[in-house]
Amino acid sequence: MPCENISLGRLKPCKDSVGGIKAVYFINYEDITALTFSSTDTDVIETLGASGSEVSAYKYDVHFASSLTQNIQASMENGTVAYEQVLELSMPRLSKEDNKEIKILAYGSPHVIVEDQNNNLFVAGLINGMEVTAGTVVTGTAMSDMSGYTLTLTGMERQPANFCEGNFATLFVTEVVGV
Repeated sequence: MPCENISLGRLKPCKDSVGGIKAVYFINYEDITALTFSSTDTDVIETLGASGSEVSAYKYDVHFASSLTQNIQASMENGTVAYEQVLELSMPRLSKEDNKEIKILAYGSPHVIVEDQNNNLFVAGLINGMEVTAGTVVTGTAMSDMSGYTLTLTGMERQPANFCEGNFATLFVTEVVGV
């Protein structure tokens, strides 16, 4: 007997969607202490915040080749379902400031808001945070090669990354852009 019943079908969509990520916003793990879900859809977050204080989100513009993949990890034997969230980032150009921040990212477990090329916002690592599990600091070989950073962040959650809706400014109070 199923736990939930399917309630919607899906029509073939228009060809007006594109792949890729515009930017990611890192929020320190302990900073999200309050969030509001949509009153009509608990898969949608309307606001992120903190009790009595501001939440800082650190914006990273990323290369078009960046992606968010969510792998469904289901086990009939164990009766479990989880969602592995894998964020692969490509960030051209090396700097000493970025080296320091990427080292700090690797030490922590940030929440990550992902803004895709279709203007969708997703919160990856909402409950458990995301971990840097791989990456490179690369100079390239040929003059036209990338000199920069690649990072892979992985998270495991009970639910897929939530969509965010509403006014972007209401999701978090400050948007801190790096150098």
